[in-house]
Amino acid sequence: MTDHPNTSPAAAPTAGSPFDQLPLAPAVLANLRQLGYLHMTPIQAASLPIALAGHDLIAQAKTGSGKTAAFALSLLTRLNPRRFAVQALVLCPTRELADQVTQEIRRLARSEDNIKILSLVGGSTMRPQLASLEHGAHVVVGTPGRIMDHLQRGSLNLDALNTLVLDEADRMLDMGFYDDIGFIARECPGTRQTLLFSATYPEGIAELSRRLLRQPQEVKLLERHENDKIRQRFYEVSHDNRLQAVALLLRHYRPVSTLAFCNTRQQCRDLVQVLREQGFHALALHGELEQRERDQVLIQFANRSCSVLVATDVAARGLDIAQLEAVINVDVTPDPEVYIHRIGRTGRADQEGWALSLASPSQMRRVANIVKELGAEPEWHSLAELQAASDEPLLPPMATLQILGGRKEKIRPGDVLGALTGEAGFASAQIGKITVTESTTYVAVERGIAHEVQRRLAAGKLKGKSVKVRILDVNADSEPRERAARRDR
Repeated sequence: MTDHPNTSPAAAPTAGSPFDQLPLAPAVLANLRQLGYLHMTPIQAASLPIALAGHDLIAQAKTGSGKTAAFALSLLTRLNPRRFAVQALVLCPTRELADQVTQEIRRLARSEDNIKILSLVGGSTMRPQLASLEHGAHVVVGTPGRIMDHLQRGSLNLDALNTLVLDEADRMLDMGFYDDIGFIARECPGTRQTLLFSATYPEGIAELSRRLLRQPQEVKLLERHENDKIRQRFYEVSHDNRLQAVALLLRHYRPVSTLAFCNTRQQCRDLVQVLREQGFHALALHGELEQRERDQVLIQFANRSCSVLVATDVAARGLDIAQLEAVINVDVTPDPEVYIHRIGRTGRADQEGWALSLASPSQMRRVANIVKELGAEPEWHSLAELQAASDEPLLPPMATLQILGGRKEKIRPGDVLGALTGEAGFASAQIGKITVTESTTYVAVERGIAHEVQRRLAAGKLKGKSVKVRILDVNADSEPRERAARRDR
């Protein structure tokens, strides 16, 4: 991307301002319009002028606030596409967040040809990453541990780096990455720009910024959830009926997409089993899943092929799911900040959402701490009030088809959509989100036509070639490794 004159932070636009108030290239602005980025969010309006002016930045912003675009537009503006070397590095706490950030930067970089964005995360084999690095990259997104591995191997060179981004820095510190971040920063040129984004501002962040940033400017957005957007309700439960209570909530409220938070991995597994036995399409997300399993889980939930995602806080960190109707706190978290972060995933933009919490008598102190943080009394309801709103099973509206073949085979989302709406004869309104990975493509279709779509795709051609297609069954695609482990006990 080309350089542009710096803008002064003093001339910072306000939230809701159009992006053309920023010194961005016409092609970048056109791409933003195409992607539906018409007006800046508060964090974008506050941070982009500072970042584009070349200053180091500390920004407090929560998931879903638009922070990825805030740092991505800045780092892309500083790139020299003709220099095939790593010029920007984004550190993320989890593989899931790294993947989301990678996809978003790719979308935002579409206005410039041949910008290579590479994801380097743990849980994936080294060989493909090493091969990709041999061919160079402009932007690298990764988790601290895997980035360190590559630096120590000599497979990643940061001599050309001009932008270092620490995304969700508070979570990286929580996960014990302080020393790793320090090691990585020492491998970066001292003249770089450093952008630090964090949902909370603990002491560790202040210490990290003193070490890594040069005269940073600060942006703090203290967001609280609007009561009219997120309806919060608490239900008292006993320890023994907690998991069954989740099923009662789902039948009563019937949300299309629900994120259910558990405090432990075992509880995740137990809840998924309970929900599946009762006919719900539920998947688990926690740290013991292999990368391929995690990717498939997130794709199916994001494209509305799965009704309930049961997750731990660490695994769900950084998830930004559009149209999330409900959050269920299966256990009350001991940390009020975590509670606020959890429920803030629903009720976004113009949407409304439910935040439903189950609390046992022993957890009332935790509830009291949350009440103190929120400054409002909780709305208590009885489980006895819950009645099934319908006798029909709660089914997700979409189903996911897995196509063998991805970026390696030069498949793009447009190729899949073209095949489905062209030769196969389906309407574009029947097709949902299309996700292309390195070797696999996932496409969401209306549940009622999934088998017919599979048949026609398998019988036809994609980019002139026959392809293998299967339907991912949420409840059948359970965790094979974990089932085997349980059998062996």
